[in-house]
Amino acid sequence: MSDVAAMTALVVEDDRNIRRSVCTSLEASGWTTHEAETLRQALAHARSHDYDLVILDLGLPDGDGVDLIAPIRAESPVPIIVLSARSEEGHKVRALDAGADDYVEKPFRVAEFLARVRAHVRRQREGDKEKEQVFALVGNVEFDRAARVVRKNGHDVRLTRTQYKLFDYLVTNAGRVLTHRQLLREVWGPGRVEHTPYLRVFMASLRQKLEDDPAQPRLIITETGIGYRLMAASESASEP
Repeated sequence: MSDVAAMTALVVEDDRNIRRSVCTSLEASGWTTHEAETLRQALAHARSHDYDLVILDLGLPDGDGVDLIAPIRAESPVPIIVLSARSEEGHKVRALDAGADDYVEKPFRVAEFLARVRAHVRRQREGDKEKEQVFALVGNVEFDRAARVVRKNGHDVRLTRTQYKLFDYLVTNAGRVLTHRQLLREVWGPGRVEHTPYLRVFMASLRQKLEDDPAQPRLIITETGIGYRLMAASESASEP
């Protein structure tokens, strides 16, 4: 896969079979991989290398993998994908709130895992250029940030100030799972982080304006019990 040539991933996983499976899948797609099986090893790797991707298990023998997220995130915007057998919503929310970009449950499908890797690498590569781009989203929705215009099927869509602020944050993080608390904090401020029903009302209003079928959304995807994820047009073709 040419778009990841010469890129390096850190795979943090204490199960050797799973670790090698992940590394093999990445290497087959052109990645160079480094391995760590403990929190201590992972921290040492993270401090001595600049990675393009971090794959992180949570249940490590010497600590909780979520404790690795904050020190990495403090130094780098590198995509962090959690790969864990913990399916409880609380674990997912905690990891995502700490700064992880995505959460994939074990057992996982390799095709889905690699699709998510590609989506996050694309988003990361866009970087600061995002502010000047016209975004093509699923459902024939476009967002021209420079002109502050949202279009659906070529027609302008009027958004309220809050709807626009919420949509802008979703587009900035397209492909990334955003928790309810993250969205509420960024759009409404820290005093509203517990007002999840308030967020649902605004998401419903955005879907009414932007989705072909608000009851079966393809643009703003609900991550049940966790938050939301906005789909870019290029990502939709890669999703399983």
